[in-house]
Amino acid sequence: MISAIVLAAGESRRMGETKQLLPWQGKTVLGHVLDILLASSVEEVILVLGHEAERVLEKVAIREIKVAFNPDYRKGMSTSLRRGLMAMNPNAEAFLVFLADQPAIPPEIISQLIDSFRRAQPGKSIVVPSFGGRRGHPVLFGKKHREEFGGLTGEVGGREILARHPEDILVLEVDTNAVLIDLDTPEDYRSHSGR
Repeated sequence: MISAIVLAAGESRRMGETKQLLPWQGKTVLGHVLDILLASSVEEVILVLGHEAERVLEKVAIREIKVAFNPDYRKGMSTSLRRGLMAMNPNAEAFLVFLADQPAIPPEIISQLIDSFRRAQPGKSIVVPSFGGRRGHPVLFGKKHREEFGGLTGEVGGREILARHPEDILVLEVDTNAVLIDLDTPEDYRSHSGR
């Protein structure tokens, strides 16, 4: 079983409004992300909410998805990762860390990451997508890294785990720059949404 943890608890400070709820191709940004994951070969989707959680739940269709609330979201991304891992099925062989502001990633890329992970076993336990030689998101981590995430603090995400385990990383070159694009600022949103 492969799980996906969607990090959607942040305050979107640089965007100036809740970016998960911005319009994207007839849906919200977050709604689009959830649809991508449900259309991929991921078997469990865990959505971690914090800031404006009730408002997000009102505006985004939640089906076939576990929702985890992070009351400590102001303490950084590491707290959301821990909440997601606590909610994850204990039988998951790996988990995908997916940012809630990456709605342009096609489901095929997710499935390629999962296929590459399974083919690389037992040699490699982390799969990172890359475009044009630049590493991006989402990143797939084998279950052996689960406990390490529990020791992270603050705004630290998976990057720290990657730095500790370069020998475990399989870099997968993909054919779309969507793995490099996230929506942090109004400029990012305008340039990538066509607005």
